[in-house]
Amino acid sequence: METFYFKRLWEETTGDPLTDSWGTSTFFFETNQYGDVLRQIQLYENGKKLRYDEQNLEDQFGALSGVSLDLVEFNEFKISKDEFEKEWI
Repeated sequence: METFYFKRLWEETTGDPLTDSWGTSTFFFETNQYGDVLRQIQLYENGKKLRYDEQNLEDQFGALSGVSLDLVEFNEFKISKDEFEKEWI
């Protein structure tokens, strides 16, 4: 299975009462060759970090994306596996 890694800034707050005050966030995605999200990190402006994968699909703050990414659209946001893994820890 081929995997791809992406980093994308989300310049809006969530609008959710639990997380809106955390600020904007940066998403990190690991996907397969079809764009299905395998692992996801959401790093907020205030330093809080949420991680989702097959073992942790959701919590009270968010969830692993159920929407496949368009790999052509996300190509400009590609990062290395090492960069993703550094944030995953």
